[in-house]
Formats: sequence, structure tokens, C-alpha cells
Amino acid sequence: MTGGLKEEETTEVYLHAPFIRKQGNIYKPNNKNMDDDSFNEKTMQDVHTKEIDLVNRDPKHLNDDVVKVDFEDVIAEPPGTYSFDGVWKASFTTFTVTKYWFYRLLTALVGIPLALVWGLFFAILSFLHIWAVVPCLKSYMIEIHCVSRVYSICIHTFCDPFFEAMGRCFSSIRVRLTKEGCGNDLSHTV
Repeated sequence: MTGGLKEEETTEVYLHAPFIRKQGNIYKPNNKNMDDDSFNEKTMQDVHTKEIDLVNRDPKHLNDDVVKVDFEDVIAEPPGTYSFDGVWKASFTTFTVTKYWFYRLLTALVGIPLALVWGLFFAILSFLHIWAVVPCLKSYMIEIHCVSRVYSICIHTFCDPFFEAMGRCFSSIRVRLTKEGCGNDLSHTV
């Protein structure tokens, strides 16, 4: 018996109760039913089911200085060379409406196919990085470490004694420079 319930009641509760994960619904990670406050929410949030922000569509400010082009950024009349007010207003409206609706039309026609292309591209890039590049680099680092140890042993075994002997041979050589007379001749004494 658990919690003062009879055995029949316990069995009935488990037979008819739907399975609810303590971490929440896997398809709606923000719908959590948890008692443990120490649980990290980011570990359960799935990138495929996260909610998107329809108001702020550039939260990382990728296009702040690139595509923010308004009418005043493209067309400007300096003082003294003004067109008719009606022409200026019509030009402003035409530019703004054309830019707005043509962008929407292009995104409707080409946005989803390009999203598919970029999704495939970054999926392939991620796959290659995770399954090919990083293992190859790790393997290379392991192998080069082994080669570097063998190379280091060979250098210390064969080259160190040779260069040490050559250093001792040439360590007794003394060079003395003297300036004789008025000329610029230097004599070397070895």
C-alpha cells in the first residue's frame, strides 16, 4: 500500500492515468510540471520545439547595418532643389510599399526553398564537423604526439651528443680584435 490507498485503488489509478513525464511534455518544453526547483530548464529545452519570437525576428542583430534601408537613406533632396510636395509624398509611398510587398512576395516564393537549402547546408556542415573533422583532428593530434615523442627521442639520442661535442671543440677558440696604427686594418688572433 502506498499513501493510505487500498491495493485496488492504486492499481486503478495507474491503469487509467496517462503517462506524464516529470520534466514536462517533450513537444512543449515550456509546459513543465515540476516540483524540483533546482532542475535546469535549458537542459530540457529542445531546439526543434522552441517557440519563435514573431515580434523581434533579429534577436542577435545580424542585419542591423546591412538591410535597414529607408526612403531617406536612398533618396534625399538638398535644400533649394525640392520637387513638388505631391511627388515627394507619392515617391515615399511608392518606395515604402514596393519594398515592403516585394520583400514579402520574394520571401513567400523563395524563402521556404532557401530555408530548405540553408538547412541542408548547415546540416551537412554540422555532420562533417562532428563526424569527420573533429575525429580526424583528434586522431591526427594523437598520432602526431606519438611521432613527436619518437622524433624527440631521436634528436636527443643522435643530435644532442654531436652538437655537445662540437660545442666543446669550439669552446676553446678565442677571438681577439686589435686595432693597429692609423689604418682601419683589424688583425685577428686565433
